[in-house]
Amino acid sequence: MAGNFFSGLPAQPEVAERFETLLSKPGLRIERIVSTGQASPPGFWYDQPDAEWVLLLKGSAGIRFAAETAVKTLLPGDWLHIAPRQRHRVEWTDSKEATVWLAVHFADPPHDEP
Repeated sequence: MAGNFFSGLPAQPEVAERFETLLSKPGLRIERIVSTGQASPPGFWYDQPDAEWVLLLKGSAGIRFAAETAVKTLLPGDWLHIAPRQRHRVEWTDSKEATVWLAVHFADPPHDEP
């Protein structure tokens, strides 16, 4: 399977974000997420059982973690590792151009203490 990560991007804002699974294996899912001004609904927090590594490739976004008061602004090239059950939300995404994310969701087994 092959493709171009930037093909088919919307020219206009859309009602909902696009989540496209590019690869899925046990314990691993790789997605392309395309946002056009969307944000998490008021009061909503992601609380995922798996870890997520996300890279912002185009556009911009603001992410907030429940344990922090400041919003992290992400620009192209910025990445984050989100630990399992680390509550977070998307405060905003660019409404003037598509924001394109590469998201890698993976099982993060607990590590034994030495």
